[in-house]
Amino acid sequence: MIIQQLHDQRVVLVNQDSFYHNLTEQELARVHEYNFDHPDAFDTEKLLSSMEKLRHGQAVDIPNYDFKSYKNNVFPARRVNPSDVILLEGILVFHDSRVRELMNMKIFVDTDADVRLARRIRRDTVEKGRDIATVLDQYSKFVKPAFDDFILPTKKYADIIIPRGGDNHVAIDLIVQHIRTKLGQHDLCKIYPNLYVIHSTFQIRGMHTLIRDSQTTKHDFVFYSDRLIRLVVEHGLGHLPFTEKQVITPTGAVYTGVDFCKRLCGVSVIRSGESMENALRACCKGIKIGKILIHREGDNGQQLIYEKLPQDISERHVLLLDPILGTGNSAVQAISLLLRKGVPESNIIFLNLISAPQGVHVVCKSFPRLKIVTSEIDIGLNEDFRVIPGMGEFGDRYFGTDDDDQQVVIRSQ
Repeated sequence: MIIQQLHDQRVVLVNQDSFYHNLTEQELARVHEYNFDHPDAFDTEKLLSSMEKLRHGQAVDIPNYDFKSYKNNVFPARRVNPSDVILLEGILVFHDSRVRELMNMKIFVDTDADVRLARRIRRDTVEKGRDIATVLDQYSKFVKPAFDDFILPTKKYADIIIPRGGDNHVAIDLIVQHIRTKLGQHDLCKIYPNLYVIHSTFQIRGMHTLIRDSQTTKHDFVFYSDRLIRLVVEHGLGHLPFTEKQVITPTGAVYTGVDFCKRLCGVSVIRSGESMENALRACCKGIKIGKILIHREGDNGQQLIYEKLPQDISERHVLLLDPILGTGNSAVQAISLLLRKGVPESNIIFLNLISAPQGVHVVCKSFPRLKIVTSEIDIGLNEDFRVIPGMGEFGDRYFGTDDDDQQVVIRSQ
C-alpha cells in the first residue's frame, strides 16, 4: 500500500528473506531441524553491503532465494537499481544495530498471533510447497520461540508501531506523507532555510535526464532546458511579496486573491544566464533585465568585467539568473555588486537549474537573507571545479558554440 501511494516516486522493495544462507549438505539432510527464524540464518553482511550500495546510488544484484532447494543460486539474481525510497522488510531487520542505523524510519507491524499463524500456514503451503504438519511443527519448535526471543524485543526500536497492518489506512497515509516530506527536503534545505529545491517528479527527472545526456541534440537541449527554466522561474516568483486584492468576476461575484509584486527586475550573469531571460519575460510582461559579466577563468570568478543594471534597481526585487551554481565565487561577486548598488539582500532571489553543495554553502553562508531556488542539487565538484554529474558547459550547449566562439562573445561584450 505504501508503494501504491508513492506511485510517482522511484520505490524499490528489498526482502530480508533474499539473504538466507545457503544450506550445507549436512544442514540439508536435517533441514526440518534448521531454524530459519534465528538471526544467524541470514547473511547479514551481504545485506549490509547491498543496502550501503543502494544508499550510495549503486545498482546491486539481490539473491533470489529458492525455498524448496534452500539455495540462493538456483534462480538468477534480481538487479535492483538506486531509488528514491528503499523499503527493507523482514521479521529480523531490527535485530542487528548496524542494519537499524541505515534506516530513516523503522516500522513495526503489530499483528495478532492467530493471524500471523494463519498467514504462515497459507504462505508456506502455497508458496513453499510444505505440508501443514511440517509448518505447525516448525512454528512450535522455532517460529514462536524466535518471535519471543528475537522479534518482540526489537519492537522498542520502532519509530512507528502499526496495529491491524494494511487495514490501518490512517497510519499508512501518515507514513506516506512523512516520506513525501522527507523526499521534498534535500539535506542542505535542513541546514539553510533560504534554500529551496523544487519538488522532484518523474517529469522533472526526465527533463534532467535529457539535458544531462551528452548525446542530446542542441534542439532538444534547448527545448527541455527552457521547460525546466520556466518551472524554476515560476517557483522563484512564488517567493515574492504579494498584497491581497479583490476583483469582480464576470458573474458579478467577488473573488479574493492576490496582486503581484510590481517592482521587479531580472539580472542575468552573462552568458549562460541569458538563456533564462525568455522564461522570465514570458512570466513577467515588460520586465527590465540587467546584465553582469564575470570572468570565470584564471582568477576563479573574481573579476567583474561588465555590468548594466536598471538605475532604480535598489528599489526593486531582483531575480538573479545563472543556470549553474558551481563554486559560488561568481555568484558571490554578482550578489556583492547588487548589494553595492543598494539592493537589500532579502530582495534578491537567485535562480538556477543545478547547484553544487560547495556553491550552496558559500552563497547561503555569505548571504543568509537571500533566497536560492534550484531544480536539483548535484553531488559536488571535480578537480576542475566542474559540477558533477552536471550537464557540461551550459552556455555552449544552449547557444550552440564552442570554446573559441565563447571567447569571441566575451570580448564583444
